Amino acid sequence: MQLKNSKIIVIKIGSSLLVDNNEKIRKKWLLSFAKDVKNLKKRNKKVIIVSSGAIALGCKKMNYNKKNLKLDKSQAVASIGQIELMNLFSHTFSNYKLNISQILLTLEDTEERRRSINAKRTFENLFSLDYIPIVNENDTIATSEIKYGDNDRLASRVSQITNADTLVLLSDVDGLFTKNPKIFKDAKLIKKINNFNKDIKNINTRGKTKFGSGGMETKIEAAKICNLAGCNMVIANGLYLNPISQIEKKNNCTWFVSKISKLHARKKWIISSISPKGELIIDEGAKNALINGKSLLAAGIKKVLGKFNKGDHIKILDNKKKEFARGLSSFSSYEISKIMGCHSNEIQHILGYISKSEVVHKDDMVKI
Repeated sequence: MQLKNSKIIVIKIGSSLLVDNNEKIRKKWLLSFAKDVKNLKKRNKKVIIVSSGAIALGCKKMNYNKKNLKLDKSQAVASIGQIELMNLFSHTFSNYKLNISQILLTLEDTEERRRSINAKRTFENLFSLDYIPIVNENDTIATSEIKYGDNDRLASRVSQITNADTLVLLSDVDGLFTKNPKIFKDAKLIKKINNFNKDIKNINTRGKTKFGSGGMETKIEAAKICNLAGCNMVIANGLYLNPISQIEKKNNCTWFVSKISKLHARKKWIISSISPKGELIIDEGAKNALINGKSLLAAGIKKVLGKFNKGDHIKILDNKKKEFARGLSSFSSYEISKIMGCHSNEIQHILGYISKSEVVHKDDMVKI
């Protein structure tokens, strides 16, 4: 459906698709996937692959149990597994004369605007050279990502910075169900999510595999990022051979259809920030001003949460502590704590130097 009209497609592969429960590499599956990618390329689609599996393949090579790995050992195993992963892709994709490249990213590479622009240019250059970027998180230097993370959110960020039209999350289930289908027999597949917040409310999304670190919850988070960035997303069962062809032929999956047109690049970057550095709680008057397209002023701020610097991503919460907007702060958390509740003409006297009157300018803010 949406794949037909998509020019740039990001496909995320989970660890459980590359390595089965018996710790064997699913070579036949990967070969069928390569054929799917070749078919997409023949239709002039630009394809990016976000692949998990470095730690899984590293564990396999070293005969380690991932559950017993500590963070520092996980990073070493990931380094070993990266070579195995890229060799596997290179060998398999060569059967269809597909050229691949490797891109290792961290959250900072997509959080900081300058670095995200550089990453986008790299993707564009690889497209022009007719190479398929294979992206993975740089687990060898990451800290919290290995322990808590996954590649679902990374895939959504890659989709955002490359202006992708569709993100395909290949999982070990058909899509999003009303309940966990592995536990409840009466679980029903949800084919399409039109109203993001309403349609997924009260759905049980817990669950993960032996090698994968993400469950359905992380896929929902990825869908939220894509939805706000104007990118469609689909969760589909990747265990089948030729998984992309299966999506197009049977459409037995869950589509998250974005109702938002592609936002201005700067605002897309702001709104999909994964790791805001802090929060501001504002009063009702300030909220109404923001609704009417105004900037956030110090007078409407009631409380500052967290420590952050000028230019950092922050959340803006209403007086019920519900996230209302995101933006780039013109002041540090320390400065805001001194000027909050004050009128703009008092800022220079309080801080001792001339500064902006807006704490978050309207051009640096996106309402959620």
